[in-house]
Amino acid sequence: MVQIIAGENGKGKTPYLLEKANTAVKSCEGTIVYLDKNSKHMHDLDIKIRLINVKEFPVGNVDGFIGFVAGIISQDHDLEYMFLDSFIKIAHLEDADIAPVIEELEKLGSKHGVTFVLSISKAESDLPENARKNIVVSL
Repeated sequence: MVQIIAGENGKGKTPYLLEKANTAVKSCEGTIVYLDKNSKHMHDLDIKIRLINVKEFPVGNVDGFIGFVAGIISQDHDLEYMFLDSFIKIAHLEDADIAPVIEELEKLGSKHGVTFVLSISKAESDLPENARKNIVVSL
């Protein structure tokens, strides 16, 4: 499953995503991973949530990003949630169509029982149709 928090820069997506992750950990029976472009929010997350700074790994394009996500899933069979802050940046999707990546995450989530929660810095109206159906909050 893919859930999207959409909104322009500065609208409060990251605080919402952090709160959603910290709330999920209270009822989650598996593990939670939080992907970000830096480690700035390490102390904002519950200690049970693993923060991964994607920039610390050689992820140079969208195919590398999908492989990186698949690798995380493959090594943790208890993974229940993956929160992705600054999704467009960490997935290398600036000026690219995000629809195929959303579709790939939906397939991975369905197959492996992982819920992806994405923070996307775009207005709801600027998202492709397959992304709009997954919006849980538009700021």
